[in-house]
Amino acid sequence: MSVKIDCVFIHGWAMNSAVWRGCLQYLPDWINPLCIDLPGYGEAVNVDAVTLDDYVEHVAGQITRPALLAGWSLGGLVSLQLALSYPQKAAGLLQVATNPRFVRHDNWPTAIDSDVFTQFATSLEKNTRKTIQRFVALQVRGTDTSMRTVRALQGALDERGLPHIEALRAGLEILSATDLTTTVAKLQCPVAWLLGDRDALVPVALAQTLKQLSPGVETGVIRGAGHAPFISHPEDFARAVVQAAERI
Repeated sequence: MSVKIDCVFIHGWAMNSAVWRGCLQYLPDWINPLCIDLPGYGEAVNVDAVTLDDYVEHVAGQITRPALLAGWSLGGLVSLQLALSYPQKAAGLLQVATNPRFVRHDNWPTAIDSDVFTQFATSLEKNTRKTIQRFVALQVRGTDTSMRTVRALQGALDERGLPHIEALRAGLEILSATDLTTTVAKLQCPVAWLLGDRDALVPVALAQTLKQLSPGVETGVIRGAGHAPFISHPEDFARAVVQAAERI
């Protein structure tokens, strides 16, 4: 492509923007990456935010022209809401290992039990570092590339430091309480969804559910990947980014 496309990468709970570094080398030079730290994380550790809308405002303020938004996990909720609130800033979405509703409900079975977030919230107050370590372990459960992924996630934390505990509390509340299932069909831009078939946090069956919500959603599954496919399978992930960018 002769025109560069901005791609905004939005990380997930307990992590920071350094998690993307390993996969960026596989992107072509016509994709311009912008990796943003959410409030309370990484270089934005001293930025206060409580609600999903606060997160959206923080990210939207750094986007100067229409971009492909790549939101991972909690970051996927941010990108979904941003595309709805600021459609002029979202040229397309690549939703990565994320769910428009993370907690299982009678009419939303492709999610996880609320107890998962309750347990993390309780553990967080006792030992923040150990809670994050447990979360990292959950992200790689059942995968073949667990050690490499754990090292990369831990490396990002070592580089940028632990998030602010208020940000961790707020993030868990957003993950457990947010329901954006009706948002998917309202989006005005191309939407792609990338899942790992061994993800312990986002069921791979979500791919079929998304098609029912909005037939125009492009879904892809990376075999052998858990909750961080951009780390465990960086070349496959980069191809998904390119495909999403080419649809813009």
